[in-house]
Amino acid sequence: MSPTMVLQDAVLDSEDVRGFLNSLAMTAAEQLSTETAPVLCGVTLLRPRRMATVASSSVEAEKMDELQYEHNDGPCLRAAREEKVYRVEDFRTEDRFGGYSADVAEHGMLSAIGVPIVLDGQANAGLNLYSPRVRGFDDAAVEKARAFARDTSNALRTAVRIADLTDHSRDLETAMQNRTIIDVAAGIIMGQNRCSQDEAMMILKMASNSRNQKLSAVAAAVVESVTQAPVATHFD
Repeated sequence: MSPTMVLQDAVLDSEDVRGFLNSLAMTAAEQLSTETAPVLCGVTLLRPRRMATVASSSVEAEKMDELQYEHNDGPCLRAAREEKVYRVEDFRTEDRFGGYSADVAEHGMLSAIGVPIVLDGQANAGLNLYSPRVRGFDDAAVEKARAFARDTSNALRTAVRIADLTDHSRDLETAMQNRTIIDVAAGIIMGQNRCSQDEAMMILKMASNSRNQKLSAVAAAVVESVTQAPVATHFD
């Protein structure tokens, strides 16, 4: 089965974008390894206003990705951010990524390539392949990785769209829950202080500022002080 078909199925089978990225990383490691040159794979997804999502083909690959994020630099991050290929032939002599290169070499990985997965402005993504060999990726291996990235970009775009819709739905539900709690708290303050809704909201905002807490958290505390139970809202 082609990588495209495998990952199209993975989009449908995955519960979230991280699950899909795990499938992508494992498929890449399987498709791009050979019997004499096995590779490890990591995938990074960068979305606006969201924390980066990282997936790895194995525990060893995950360790390499963690190093990249500790240093906030490396071939995969640069590939994702700049949409260009980065090839490292020997981490022991590589000087573009600061201390990251030495740390990776200490873990036994000596070469790597970072390949962008182009998502047309929705987000940025990069495919990272690691090898324990010096010069583990020749021009043919780089081209094969680039072809894999091109073939899988549509499936990843679909996964990102689904994730964005899911996140938007969750954000909207949270906003509705918070608005309801704030309105209930304002009503309690109006009854206790015989004041207007505007005055009740001012009291809540002043408490939020003085306590350095979110308005919804202050409102929840007001409601819980009256009900003696955790606040619950119902939108199902």
